[in-house]
Amino acid sequence: MTRLGYETTIFYRIAYSVVRLCLRSFGRLHVTGQEYIPPYGPLIVVANHLSYNDPPFIASVVTRPLDFLGKKELFNNTFVGYFMRRFRVYPIDRSGGAEAMNIAMNLLGNDHALAIFPEGQRSPAFTLQKAKPGAAYLALKSQAPILPIAVYGTEKYPPWRMLFPFRKLHVNIGSPFTLPVIEGNYTKGVINGASDIIMGRIADLLPDEYKSAPFKTVSAKDRVI
Repeated sequence: MTRLGYETTIFYRIAYSVVRLCLRSFGRLHVTGQEYIPPYGPLIVVANHLSYNDPPFIASVVTRPLDFLGKKELFNNTFVGYFMRRFRVYPIDRSGGAEAMNIAMNLLGNDHALAIFPEGQRSPAFTLQKAKPGAAYLALKSQAPILPIAVYGTEKYPPWRMLFPFRKLHVNIGSPFTLPVIEGNYTKGVINGASDIIMGRIADLLPDEYKSAPFKTVSAKDRVI
């Protein structure tokens, strides 16, 4: 497999440290479950998505470098694109598709940790929404461990104040899990079932006010493919 992946540069390490320091100094940061983060090997990090503040927030609390996938349009500005790459963001078409899957599989094949927001967009109501099919398909195809993360509080301050939130910030990290091996093609029912398991694991880490109705009644352990 061709090696793919930005180097973890001094820039990334310094930025990681600065963000973490600012969040702890200018926000009331509460983190649980860091002991569940595998220190090496392929990993799919899945999280709910409330705000533009989420990616740097999650990267600052996960104790290993994280890769992200971002819309190509974000890279049109040379200055912005330069820093996006330094923050390990990979440009993909808005529609995702085969290109995004190939990049993701290559990263996982090289033992990277890839962060994904299964909802595919920020939640307008700040509650957990149904997932798009991409995260479940990737998890089934790669059989990489999945690390569920729930964040909340990031929606309470604007992105320009990212380093100075002055708010309570919460991140709950759950134990890693893998989806069952499915032989043959992945039907719509299989993908939907896998998506429900993934989102259920995230929901179990969130307070009820951040869950939409389908996630308030069924625990992840009761969801099957």
